[in-house]
Amino acid sequence: MNRLKLSISPCPNDTFMFDGIVNGRVDCEGLEFDVEFHDIEELNAGVLQALPDVSKISCAVLPAIAERYRLLDSGAALGRGNGPLLVRRKGEHTPLKHIAVPGEHTTANALVASLFPEVEERTPMLFSEIAAAVERGDFDGGVLIHEGRFVYERRNLELVADLGLEWEARTQLPLPLGGIVVKRDLPQEVQQKVERVLKRSIEYAFANPMTSREFVKQHAQELEDDVIDKHIALFVNDYSLSLGAEGRAAMTTLTGLQEL
Repeated sequence: MNRLKLSISPCPNDTFMFDGIVNGRVDCEGLEFDVEFHDIEELNAGVLQALPDVSKISCAVLPAIAERYRLLDSGAALGRGNGPLLVRRKGEHTPLKHIAVPGEHTTANALVASLFPEVEERTPMLFSEIAAAVERGDFDGGVLIHEGRFVYERRNLELVADLGLEWEARTQLPLPLGGIVVKRDLPQEVQQKVERVLKRSIEYAFANPMTSREFVKQHAQELEDDVIDKHIALFVNDYSLSLGAEGRAAMTTLTGLQEL
């Protein structure tokens, strides 16, 4: 089986890492990929239905899909200082009872549930619409991910908490936000090829950081180069090449899984 269904998000870290694969810049060892782009919660819904062969996911959904998918060592969005941001309108001091989150199965939602149990209602919505909804007063607050975390100060919003820093203070571990999974029922040889090809694509991206810029901008929510650069620098790092012992410890702590 050399043709695989690949689902990733349109955010800059994914398009940066997968540019080499999607645009034929690296050796894919005979693998061909049918690529689909989806919002992170749509990606989570896809793996819950076992639709794609390879997919980006929120780490928080791993326990629900662990029997059918395994986490790849490469491709993770994991690090320090990279957490989702809980924001509200400037000057508001009412308790955060009802907030917007970027999907029920996202790591951001799981972090709010753990770190802010006083929040009574969490409404899932498309991540790119949350900042505007909070600014309008539709919610007491909202959780920003992807490019939104870099530009919220342009709106009438202020920071309540960096959920990543809250996580790090509790665990002393980097925060695992997302990862890439592959179906367990694929031949072992194919799974290993996917692992090698993805790592090769990320290595190519690091070595040729501007080659993917046009591809990244085709899909990004924010098109300014400085926002794109900050996004990639924050979410694509050494853990993206390999989780390593610390990255695996972080994944285990978040998910409760011993086998990833």
